[in-house]
Amino acid sequence: MRYGYWTPVFGGWLRNVADERMEASWDYTKKLTQDAERWGYDLTLIAELNLNDIKGIDQPALDAWSTAAALAAVTERVELMVAVRPNFHQPALFAKAAANIDRISGGRLALNVVSSWWADEARQYGLQFDEHDDRYARTSEWLDVVDGLWTQERFSFTGHYYRTEEAICAPKPAKRPTVYAGGESEKAKTMIAAQCDAYVMHGDPVAAIAPKIADMAARREAAGGAPMHYGMAAYAIVRDSEAEAQRELERITNVSELPAGYANFDQWLSGTQLERELKIQEYSVSNRGLRPNLVGTPEQLRERIEEYEAAGLDLLLLQMSPQAEEMERFAQQVMGTA
Repeated sequence: MRYGYWTPVFGGWLRNVADERMEASWDYTKKLTQDAERWGYDLTLIAELNLNDIKGIDQPALDAWSTAAALAAVTERVELMVAVRPNFHQPALFAKAAANIDRISGGRLALNVVSSWWADEARQYGLQFDEHDDRYARTSEWLDVVDGLWTQERFSFTGHYYRTEEAICAPKPAKRPTVYAGGESEKAKTMIAAQCDAYVMHGDPVAAIAPKIADMAARREAAGGAPMHYGMAAYAIVRDSEAEAQRELERITNVSELPAGYANFDQWLSGTQLERELKIQEYSVSNRGLRPNLVGTPEQLRERIEEYEAAGLDLLLLQMSPQAEEMERFAQQVMGTA
């Protein structure tokens, strides 16, 4: 299993805890990432939202790509998996900038391609917000343009959304960045199987994750690409006893009133095709992070992680709070690397 974590660009992951002692700042992010390398983490996912999805839209949220460029220069080993929304980035300009960041990092850049879901954010920034199927059509063209710029000396493209003419992108990336993407609709899965390298999922029990991996593997085989990698979001709580872990779980899921970010959550629900209704308790932790039940003793967590590995999962994208303290504990007690 590879262990990744979410960079806390929003100053935390708990919607019902105002101060998680992990501020959205460069100083905190830099130290956390350098410590994470030392603790043995493999990857960090840097989310891209211009508004704060967790703490409320008027709260600070770090910019993903300038943060990634800075981290590329001050780290040595961790993979930098940076989210990108195609409707926020013209693809030829993006390919040029991302190639430079990949070179700064020594070939450690990866993309997490997200077809935007937040209509209010796009409206505030004066950008086009497409309906669901159009978003994936745009993303498909966007990926073609970026890949063309990264792999061809001159690249021409004429599509519905984008056009290039004998465009040059030099220097190229040190290595072609891995392209991760997630999505649960038929359009999303078809596009990801054909054009991406890895499929990332919201948290779910292993019984729900296993058939998703099998389905995507079959789609990939039909599309003719190399085998894909599979990642999943999860919120982790590790304690010396199960009772201690359950007390911490109760603390973070105690939603006594709707916090400032609830309106954003409501938009997200209306803009996606989720398979099951999310409960209000799950609102306290994003990305269905509690469903994998990585809550318990080190032995219990290692056993559950082995079950996911057996199902084909090879990357965990972890959220914890407060992040630095909990990530170090997780590395010591579960990963055995700190």
